Amino acid sequence: MNYDKEMENLIKTLDHVPTLLLHSCCAPCSSAVIERLKDHFDITILYYNPNIEPKEEYDRRKEEQKRFLSKIKSANRLNIIDADYDNERYKELIKGHEDDEERGPRCYICYKNRIEYTKKKAQNLGYEFFGTTLSVSPYKLSSWINEIGLNLEDEKTRFLVSDFKKREGYKRSIEFSKIYGLYRQDYCGCIYSKKE
Repeated sequence: MNYDKEMENLIKTLDHVPTLLLHSCCAPCSSAVIERLKDHFDITILYYNPNIEPKEEYDRRKEEQKRFLSKIKSANRLNIIDADYDNERYKELIKGHEDDEERGPRCYICYKNRIEYTKKKAQNLGYEFFGTTLSVSPYKLSSWINEIGLNLEDEKTRFLVSDFKKREGYKRSIEFSKIYGLYRQDYCGCIYSKKE
């Protein structure tokens, strides 16, 4: 499935500005995604990333996300929900997968945890759509991300399918990082990706 095309087709059918709870892992990844979506959705960024270690790195990325959101302009709503740092839950979920290679089962579990959390939060708060910025990265598998999201959606809270790395989304995120002087980390977030 061409997830990028599916998203564009969905956007063309919108007859109002729907609400979107958008999971974000960091400011650089969110930058190009927000640029593409801000004219079509009222966006609330959900910063939920229990995989990121150490805590100082988590806090640095969170503050950078907030700083970026304070700089970018949008005609529609653009704000943030800061979730709790729940690293113990992440460690419990990936137990037995610590030695998996990147893009293996450990990563799938991590994607699923963050997307499930986003769906539950979106449903509880009455958002029309939920989604994630994860697919902007060339290191993340869009097929997994969309499979997880589509399996979670229902009639009231739909998943925004996407492949944000298309249309040079990743390249645009690098450009945004230069424009806004964004901190770009050199690993995904977990200590295992840092080692690799």
